[in-house]
Amino acid sequence: MTPAKLWLRIFLAGFAVVVAMLLVTLFTPVPYGDLSRIGRVSDHEFGWRRQPPPFPPEATLRAVSIDQADIVVIGDSFSMTYMWQSDLVQAGYKVTTIYWGQYSETMCGDLQAWLQRAGFRGKLVIFESVERLLKERLKKSTACEQMSKPFASRPAPLLPALSHTPPFELNSGATLISGLITWDHTRRAKKSQGDAVFDETQVRVVPDGCAQFSHRLCNKALFFDEDVKNGELDLQDFDRMVRFNASHVTTPFIWMVIPDKTTTYLDPNHSKAFMDAFRAARLGPDLYAMTAENRMKVQDLYFPNDTHLSMHGQRILGQRMLAAVREKLPTPPARSP
Repeated sequence: MTPAKLWLRIFLAGFAVVVAMLLVTLFTPVPYGDLSRIGRVSDHEFGWRRQPPPFPPEATLRAVSIDQADIVVIGDSFSMTYMWQSDLVQAGYKVTTIYWGQYSETMCGDLQAWLQRAGFRGKLVIFESVERLLKERLKKSTACEQMSKPFASRPAPLLPALSHTPPFELNSGATLISGLITWDHTRRAKKSQGDAVFDETQVRVVPDGCAQFSHRLCNKALFFDEDVKNGELDLQDFDRMVRFNASHVTTPFIWMVIPDKTTTYLDPNHSKAFMDAFRAARLGPDLYAMTAENRMKVQDLYFPNDTHLSMHGQRILGQRMLAAVREKLPTPPARSP
């Protein structure tokens, strides 16, 4: 064989491999769950199949300006669709939402004065935080004296809620090898008799998983490794929360601590000491009990391919938060014309 023919064969073989890898990537479903995207596992196996409940009216998925708000929500990604807040809006409360991430995960000692300077004349502040991030947020907030950025909310949700599973489209934005990696990770996840880890995504066996999730590989689900790595909330964190409340007496607070997905499905005693003290002090609704009660009743209470509550879970959360708000504000405050 001449050198020219040898190089031609090598070129054609390499070209065929590249084309094959490209085709695998193009026909790999575009990930729509944060954990399937991070771990590069297929949403064909881990994507939810139970469709969400009817969405609330579009008008209730809007926020008012700070000077019109009865309630300010300070939240994270669990609040970015405005879905649970819509239950408050439908009940007549005027709500605006900002996010921990806008302010370096920190709410400082002058928070209430800061809100008043921005125009807030309402009656309630709600702090929403997922369990795994609350420890760091409380540490920073109890050490901070002054807010450094101006108040900034937005009328529309930061993230749109998915009303249905996304239709198939070619995965043209992915890297050449991502399809092959996704195929390999998914194969290993299916083959494993126990748990597996891909980057920051854990594929873990869930007892009675198919009663709780709708995806094809429903005996397993995806979890975020930070649920474990970030540790438990403890009594020091509870003390920080109490001290933070004590330094702000102008407007009542409600704390909504959303349990990690791992806590809900695999480790219900995670952060137990904190939650026992939290319940006794009545600093907010018991969302650990809410998720424990509903995880076997509601399939896909959390998305199987994501860290977040599904829209089914968000609607349950909205009703629970409406009950908590009514304990503080039995009726929406009247506004002067």
